[in-house]
Amino acid sequence: MNSHHEAHEEKIELMNFLSGIRYNLRGLWLGIKTPKLLVLGLIRFGAVIILTILFAGLLLLYHREILNAMWTRPESLWIAWLWHLLSWILSLLLVVLSTVFSYFVSQILFSVIIMDYMSQITERLIQGREEIQEHVSLMHKLFSLVRQEIPRTMLPVTLALLLMALSWLTPLGPAVMVLSSVISVIFLAWDNTDLLPARRLDPFGKRFRFLLRTLPFHIGFGLLFLIPGLNILFLSYAPVGATLFQIDRK
Repeated sequence: MNSHHEAHEEKIELMNFLSGIRYNLRGLWLGIKTPKLLVLGLIRFGAVIILTILFAGLLLLYHREILNAMWTRPESLWIAWLWHLLSWILSLLLVVLSTVFSYFVSQILFSVIIMDYMSQITERLIQGREEIQEHVSLMHKLFSLVRQEIPRTMLPVTLALLLMALSWLTPLGPAVMVLSSVISVIFLAWDNTDLLPARRLDPFGKRFRFLLRTLPFHIGFGLLFLIPGLNILFLSYAPVGATLFQIDRK
């Protein structure tokens, strides 16, 4: 009896996982064929790229000063190669940090507003109308939107950085990197599926519990974010598929 129940649960989880992939693909197709959504997705992509180039350029401009503050170039040629190796590693870390910081800044200042607007357009396309909260001012909505985005962005970024450091400091590097990837795609997916509930001003705790109950779906939805190159395309139009999921779920 227990084995039958477990098999049934596994089948449901697999269906939810595949459903996540399907909704992401549906959202991409709807976003590409809808002019407003297409333009908004391109703007979001452009904002991240521009900020990344800007921050990376500023950090690399002061690369030598940062390196000298950590370790002044040694006189001995036998040790100088270690200094050059550290220089390359530091450059890589600065680029990674600038990318993470650019993603965070763009989410707070640009992307969350664009993502929410894409979600609203999708609602109107599918339902013919948008659900709005009465007696709530525009400024209150914008403040609430940005406030909700901070934990949704900071939590996955912090976890990813901690796991990255853990993978370097322990022999469990490969396993930790896989775990880090799974956690990242879950929160990236939730950053999109949470748009509509956040706009309805649902409590944060209620929305986080929903994430925990639907982990297989969010893993499937975020799996496409791991494809190099195409992941930027899927991320740009993920709000569309996530809103389709929330509308169908309701």
